[in-house]
Amino acid sequence: MSDVVAPVIPFLRYRDPGAAIDWLCSAFGFTLLEKTTGGEGQVVHAELRWGIGTFQLGPAGSSSLPMASPRELPLTSQGVYVYVGDAVDAHHDRAVAAGAEVVMPLTDTDYGSREYVVRDLEGHLWGFGSYAPKLD
Repeated sequence: MSDVVAPVIPFLRYRDPGAAIDWLCSAFGFTLLEKTTGGEGQVVHAELRWGIGTFQLGPAGSSSLPMASPRELPLTSQGVYVYVGDAVDAHHDRAVAAGAEVVMPLTDTDYGSREYVVRDLEGHLWGFGSYAPKLD
């Protein structure tokens, strides 16, 4: 196992985490790292990966962390941006083919990035692009 860790790990909530895992892996190319199920087989925690980045997901409305799916709210207040390098156009086409709702079409920005934004099957905003901050 590698010693590299992702220091920032977003966590999102879904009404149907099992369906979300399948869709996110298919539409966005994420890899399932871990999935924990409860006594009745429902997903209670999962971790997905892209490169060295990860994010967690779980059920909306759980008593331990009362968060809702964006589909249950009047608006979305945050999003996740994922660096995909030069593969932006192909990534966009894959997401759209899987049914992602385009919020911002493929765009070349003034700061040199090519990117797009979509909603997933429950309304979470996902941006994908070629912009990556320099950390040094």
